[in-house]
Amino acid sequence: MADILCGTLDNQEQIDAERAAGKQVHPYAKHVTAICDHLIVNRPKNHPGIYILEESYYIQPGKSDSETELKPLFFYFTAKDANTALLHSMQIPEHVKAEEAINANDALVFDFNEIEMRPWGPAEYIWHEDQQCFKVDHEDPINGITFRLTETLKYGELFVMELVHKDGVKLTPYDTPIHYVKK
Repeated sequence: MADILCGTLDNQEQIDAERAAGKQVHPYAKHVTAICDHLIVNRPKNHPGIYILEESYYIQPGKSDSETELKPLFFYFTAKDANTALLHSMQIPEHVKAEEAINANDALVFDFNEIEMRPWGPAEYIWHEDQQCFKVDHEDPINGITFRLTETLKYGELFVMELVHKDGVKLTPYDTPIHYVKK
């Protein structure tokens, strides 16, 4: 799964098509994703799974490049069986600033003893041999907020839809997935 997920991906093609049609709906989004096991110190020997750091950059419709939002995400993947991977969303320690949580930061280190899972998940990604992709449809209600993740991960492209509702009100400003293409 990591070979599908890791790399540099963006939705520039989707944005160009939306602008050509007269209305940009999705934010410009770019992910720089890499395995970051080498950044984990104090990890017990034989601890299974892999850690992934995803730098997520967003520019909302109508905003300029100077208003780019950096939202780093930290994940832990484990295998459930030969066709199923579990994604656990991890909390980046509070002392690590967003601009420091990037793959190119040679000084970045995560102490295994400080790593905590976020309250949602794990999301179950299932391999579909006939379509050559992983798919997930995962929903978590937490404190009045419902987060639903639907994804299709194929070689060279990702389709990601994150729907957020708070107290029954939809907060996600679009209804279709962001379509990322690997660069």
